[in-house]
This record gives sequence, structure tokens and C-alpha cells, in this order.
Amino acid sequence: MRNRKLIARALPPLAAALAAILLTRCGDSQIEANKQLVQQQQTQIEQMQQQIEALKAGQAAGYTPGVASNSTGCDKGVETTATQRGGERFAAGDFGKALGYYQDALTACPTDERAELNVARAYEALGDNASAVKHYRKVANANTVTVSNAQTQAQDALVRLQASRLP
Repeated sequence: MRNRKLIARALPPLAAALAAILLTRCGDSQIEANKQLVQQQQTQIEQMQQQIEALKAGQAAGYTPGVASNSTGCDKGVETTATQRGGERFAAGDFGKALGYYQDALTACPTDERAELNVARAYEALGDNASAVKHYRKVANANTVTVSNAQTQAQDALVRLQASRLP
């Protein structure tokens, strides 16, 4: 009987101690998870700060993506990068993204026949023949002293699409 009374008196404090230990361990794992999350967020912040510094450096050098930065009205760096990325997306069958990149290239160099031709090809791949024809015609009808390879390709595309039947 006496043992039962001792056990009955000792059991609640033991249960409380066990609960405290378990809660502490749960708390420790939560604290560790929070530390890891904070570290990940700190890494992301540092990466963003580096990107911001790179953008600031580019602006200080007079460069704004998508905007011509020289007197000829053509930013070859932007055009080249956008054309390359557009080609990658086009080859992967992602014609919508390819079109976006090709349009960026055309914005960077508005009179570049190759950029215009790429936009036309992307529209054609998307099944938007009316838009494709519009861009193919612009290349095919460019006023140049000699007929360029881009003009020949645009003329061939207009024949293939039977452009005379389209507005």
C-alpha cells in the first residue's frame, strides 16, 4: 500500500519531467530547422545583392537590357544573347519562349533582317501564319542594294505559306 502511495506521488512529477524532455527535444529540432531556413534565406539575400550590384554596374556603364545603347540604334550584345536563347528554346520546341527572345533581339536591333526572320519563323512554328507572313514580307521587301540570304529565305517562306492568299 505504501509503495502505491509513493508511486502515485512520484508519477505526476516523472510524467512532467518526461514531457519537458520531449518538448525540449521537439523544440531543439524546430530551432535547428529554423536555423537552416534562416541560413538559406541569408544565402538568397546575398545572391540577390550580387545581382543588384551587377545591374547597378551595368547601368553605370550605360547599358539597359533591351534598349539600344549606341548611335546605330542596335545593341549587338543584347541581340546576340536573345537570339542564342531563342534558338535554344526553338530547338527544344518551346516556340512561345523562342518568340519572346526573338522579339527581344528585334527590339535590340530593329533593322536586322535575321532578327526579323527569326520572329517570322517562331510565329510560323506557333501556327500564326498571318503574323509570320507580315514579318517575312518585311524581310523580303527590305530595300538593299543586293538580295541577302535572309531575303531569299523570307521569299521562299512566303511561297511555301502561299502568302498571296493571305492579307
